Amino acid sequence: MSVSDARLHQIAARFAEIEARLASGTLEGKEFIAASRDYSELEPVAKAAEAVAAMRAEMADLAALDDPEMRELAEEEIARLRIDLPEAEHALSVAMLPRDSADSRSAMLEIRAGTGGDEAALFGADLLRMYERYAAEQGWRTEIVSANASDIGGFKEVVAQINGNGVFAKLKFESGVHRVQRVPVTESGGRIHTSAATVAILPEPDEVDVTINDRDLKIDVYRASGAGGQHVNTTDSAVRITHLPTGTVVTCQDGRSQHKNKDQAMQVLRARLFEAQREAAQGEEAAARKAMVGSGDRSERIRTYNFPQGRVTDHRINLTLHRLTEVLEGGGLGEMIDALIAEDQAKRLAALGE
Repeated sequence: MSVSDARLHQIAARFAEIEARLASGTLEGKEFIAASRDYSELEPVAKAAEAVAAMRAEMADLAALDDPEMRELAEEEIARLRIDLPEAEHALSVAMLPRDSADSRSAMLEIRAGTGGDEAALFGADLLRMYERYAAEQGWRTEIVSANASDIGGFKEVVAQINGNGVFAKLKFESGVHRVQRVPVTESGGRIHTSAATVAILPEPDEVDVTINDRDLKIDVYRASGAGGQHVNTTDSAVRITHLPTGTVVTCQDGRSQHKNKDQAMQVLRARLFEAQREAAQGEEAAARKAMVGSGDRSERIRTYNFPQGRVTDHRINLTLHRLTEVLEGGGLGEMIDALIAEDQAKRLAALGE
């Protein structure tokens, strides 16, 4: 998918226009948010286009040299550019791929224990630690919003907010069913069990993205209880919010005040409603999503963590890493995420005919 020089000029002009609008100091509210988002989305495209334009201009200048003394050096530089330019043009093609409008956003991470009882809850805690450590490596900040702990230290359900630039773009392919095969700590016979936990990655919306009317909410407060709520179980600080039009229910009891729990519950509710809107829109664009690595379906089995063999296998791209411990420590996870992103980009470029 070769990009014409005219298109390169258009990209540069558009980026310069957005820069000027932001620098003017005249934008406020929704206009400023929209312009900032346009800037962050176009910046990598503009930089890639600038690199291609510079290489093409340099090659043209070198080809036009008629100084015999400079000719040999020019030919060496042209030979280098003939190698580097196609790579830069490919990078530009990747940058120009249609982007998910939520890619630059922070995200909500939801982990729920599936089949396997206590072992599934323990695996849920392992997954949470894995994502927390990966997030720390990326310079992101993780905050637990809500947790329903099991009696032996795992999580039946946990929701965390991961704040940073481009969180959703990196983590969106993590949604789905994660399986673990190992001898449970609760198993005395030494038999290998298969348990599962479901991961959902939801882009965090701005308040302007989702309108929630107070009259559509039923808010209940009650006394927090159980693991995670013991420090507040003498007051009615836990909050349950029901969104009546959709039946969506969010519960939060981990904060030390009813006010904080309500704010966090509203954050989760807004993220879930935003994701429902996105799923409806993507359903209308199903053909365009066929090229993607994952469907985002939370019932799709995407990865297996096999302890006896020390391996992690992603079933969507048939990638196996024999570094289970490193992946669960967060370090090896980056390699798997990068491979998923690269495969998705390759499939979408192929669909566009490159």
